[in-house]
Amino acid sequence: MRDFLNLSDAGGPALAAMINDAIDRKSARKAWPKGQVDADAPLAGHVLAMIFEKNSTRTRVSFDMAMRQLGGSALILEAGSTQIGRGETIADTARVLSRMVDAIMIRTDDHAKIEELAHYADVPVINGLTDLSHPCQIVADLLTIVEGGFALPGLQLAWLGDGNNVANSLIEAAGLMKFTIRIGGPAGYEPDTEFIARARAAGGEVILTQDPAEAVAGAQVVVTDTWVSMGQPGGEKHVAAMQPYQVNQALMAAANPGAMFLHCLPAHRGEEVTDDVIDSNQSAVWDEAENRIHGQKSVLLWALGKL
Repeated sequence: MRDFLNLSDAGGPALAAMINDAIDRKSARKAWPKGQVDADAPLAGHVLAMIFEKNSTRTRVSFDMAMRQLGGSALILEAGSTQIGRGETIADTARVLSRMVDAIMIRTDDHAKIEELAHYADVPVINGLTDLSHPCQIVADLLTIVEGGFALPGLQLAWLGDGNNVANSLIEAAGLMKFTIRIGGPAGYEPDTEFIARARAAGGEVILTQDPAEAVAGAQVVVTDTWVSMGQPGGEKHVAAMQPYQVNQALMAAANPGAMFLHCLPAHRGEEVTDDVIDSNQSAVWDEAENRIHGQKSVLLWALGKL
């Protein structure tokens, strides 16, 4: 049994294996109906419980489709319509679901909840998003980057905007896969210091700057996200501080020629990114969104000991 709460739970070699497996499985399905089961059906008979305490489009659909393509099935549990919403403890929920399903994915706020769930569960627990990190998104991002022809070791990646959960997981990836990430954002909105320290100790290069042009200089991949994360405090002051970090054509022009643009979506067009960037030939956001399915298939296989 393997929990996937952060990328470091798997480590660099396993993460590389996930990406390679995702590439192979995606290629093998080319031109197939999306609901057709993979030829080997490795999760036949397996059931994933998906707990949602936050709204979701990509995470909900991609995990459901991932289980279908692997030959298994998924149950959707909205927190408000379950006993969690009426005060049942995370520990008791973990004990019950462990008797009924083969794995649990949760999308929630406080990272401590998923840690408690994993502590008491007897089946793998997967982080579908917390306020601290978003590792499944980064598996899809790394898959998209590799598909784009970029090697991960030595990669030059720029992050623009708020130092949120996605930024934290990208920093973690920089340490595991040995690449450089430049974080361009205003003072007071930096990513988690522990993620930065661990990435640097692991051999990743993490550079913090308040100059957006410095952040994107030489970048092969430029990444951003909404300026105010779901359920987080924001407001006019927060948005005003982020204005210089909007990814527009001028900023993309300062990156490496042919740089790729990524965004985990949903995008607030006209805020963190302009239409002429997200809809440009440099944008890979739709591949990135689709790759949530393929990346999460490999995460599921790894968590269940089949990769």
